[in-house]
Amino acid sequence: MNNISSFFCPTRIYMGVGAYEKIEEIVRKLGCSKMFIALDAALLDSEFYGKIKKLLDQSGVEFAIYTDIEPDPSAHTVEKAFAVCQKLGATASLAIGGGSTIDVAKAVGILATSGGRIHDYEGIEKFSTPPLPLIAIPTTAGTGSEVSGSCVISDTEKNLKMSIRHAALNPAAYAILDPLALTTLPAHVAAHSGIDAFVHAFESFISRQANLMTDAINLQAIELLAGNIRAFVANRQDLQAGLNMLCGSALAGITFGQTGLGNVHCMARFVGANFHLSHGLSNAVCLPHVARFNLPAAVAKYARVARAMGVRTQELTQEQAALAAVDAIEQMCRDLSIPARLRDVGATQDLFDEMSELCTQANYNRWNPRQTTTEDFRALFDLAY
Repeated sequence: MNNISSFFCPTRIYMGVGAYEKIEEIVRKLGCSKMFIALDAALLDSEFYGKIKKLLDQSGVEFAIYTDIEPDPSAHTVEKAFAVCQKLGATASLAIGGGSTIDVAKAVGILATSGGRIHDYEGIEKFSTPPLPLIAIPTTAGTGSEVSGSCVISDTEKNLKMSIRHAALNPAAYAILDPLALTTLPAHVAAHSGIDAFVHAFESFISRQANLMTDAINLQAIELLAGNIRAFVANRQDLQAGLNMLCGSALAGITFGQTGLGNVHCMARFVGANFHLSHGLSNAVCLPHVARFNLPAAVAKYARVARAMGVRTQELTQEQAALAAVDAIEQMCRDLSIPARLRDVGATQDLFDEMSELCTQANYNRWNPRQTTTEDFRALFDLAY
């Protein structure tokens, strides 16, 4: 009871169908005349981006667009995008896309005001100058990057993902959560990104660093995500389900940068990097196995997760309810056709020893509820295989 916790969210969030129309108002507030835009290339000819472009034209904003953004974007991509931003002399940036697109815009914003290479800022609060103001419009309900204090950029030379974290300066200044941005999302991307959002909320909720504020937010996020992901994946035209997913993803994005995450994300980092899988899919395959492993260290919280996922727990003991949460997670993954095993997504066992060592070095034991050794990680990889 003598631990002091804190809670912070610097992002102004607009949410709802048609929220994209707020962009004119935001541009006026920023006093922006030149804007860098990071855009998912698939949206370049989309109706949704066309509407935003029209609003920007009406606002008299000069802008330069960068679209060559890959999943898990590299430092080379950041450098090329920054060159576009620098040439324009942008005073603000706009990101329209998934987590990769938003992370590139964040990294460009840091370089625009702090200089150097993005590698210089790996870690926690390695920059102190506010980056370019960012407007983020997520087109996936997954990473929560629009409100999170981190961005992840790949160092392709070292085959590692760099996490650049700053709870106060890294979140977007403005986030627009509009389900109209999700309507063309492929079903498998909706599933994988949605599970990623769920893992953010779940691991943040059971984190060693969780507090009363983050608990309340994460339980609401779990309820929104678990209760809407099936309907959303089945039909991305379901605007209410889409809005609920966006809000659940953002809620989890607000919390996990303050609580840290756990073994699912720890393992997924190295699964994705070594076997070239998307972040969402890497998380999704690891989730059921890690959830069962961590259960003994967070029985009471797992029971609350079960209730948030819609499980009727009135007649169950706390232990039974906790087990029901794991069952509900496994059923959710099956319903979304998530591959059951790492071997099903092309992973091989020859790198598991190295990956287990890297997991230990990453020190997610700061946050994960159950202390995990290198041998434990190796057993988890084998179990997931």
